[in-house]
Amino acid sequence: MGKVKVMSYTISLDGFGAGSEQSLEKPMGLGAENLHDWLRQTKRFAQMIGQEGGSTGVDHDFAEKGFENLGAWIMGRNMFGPIRGDWPDGDWKGWWGPNPPYHVPVFVLTHHEREPLVMEGGTTFYFVTEGIESALTQAKEVANGKDIRIGGGAETIRQFLQGGHIDELHLAVSPLFLGSGEHLFAGIDLPALGYRQVQRVEGEHATHILITKG
Repeated sequence: MGKVKVMSYTISLDGFGAGSEQSLEKPMGLGAENLHDWLRQTKRFAQMIGQEGGSTGVDHDFAEKGFENLGAWIMGRNMFGPIRGDWPDGDWKGWWGPNPPYHVPVFVLTHHEREPLVMEGGTTFYFVTEGIESALTQAKEVANGKDIRIGGGAETIRQFLQGGHIDELHLAVSPLFLGSGEHLFAGIDLPALGYRQVQRVEGEHATHILITKG
């Protein structure tokens, strides 16, 4: 049986997963341009965007693990794009170009209906308006026993934590402060939810925290 995981989710030293005022020009929000520097320098990231090079090491290894044994993704609408409200048209197809790095079905949480979006490389975006339980049920149906990865934003992860659905969390802590934005653990009591086992691994450009129930 596959697990439901948060992998390679980056937060600042003060716990924010994105800055305030996210937009097309500043997708990570104000002051968060360097939040994912640890990932951008890895060989795994270079491969994701079709380039050569990139570093190997601890950061790369964690980024690589985030794509192992995956059968489906679930993400919030903010991670899919900057558009809010009704979909004005079908022009926006995500941040990643015609061949997104997922290569499995991706379920996007939204309040506004949209037809499935078939992309190159095996990625199809399905837009789920019935909430996290419906998205998780659909993801399990297509994952065929493999893991399901929960992507951002922070509110999406909080919902799955509060629902008791997440088996493992891997957080990459970047050495910067944001001061405001989307705080990952706002309103979350991890011990009350059963999360007690913590492992810390130092990477080249981030500290990796592994959290599981126990």
